[in-house]
Amino acid sequence: MKLPTLTHLQFLILDIVGGAEMSGRDLREKLRARGVRKTGPAFYQLMARLEDAGFVKGWYDQKIIDGQIIKERRYRILGAGAKARENTLDFYRQRELNSGRLEGEVSLG
Repeated sequence: MKLPTLTHLQFLILDIVGGAEMSGRDLREKLRARGVRKTGPAFYQLMARLEDAGFVKGWYDQKIIDGQIIKERRYRILGAGAKARENTLDFYRQRELNSGRLEGEVSLG
């Protein structure tokens, strides 16, 4: 089976977003809850790379809060992102099924 094309962090982001639409702020909070801390610029660079790869779509949503216009970045997973996420899940599921079944297998992780 081919190695996944996603990094662990990319997989986690796609897994969190799943089938929902999510703001960048909410996504960063969910990452923090899982022990992932990224600065704003690092997070949005990562998300831009996921957008460039065709895994997520991002857009700005404008809201008025206390008389101020606030622009919020929102994301949703695209078909290619869902497929990459599923391929990564399949890889690790298969790895789990095969663990310990092959004699003399050496674990690299």
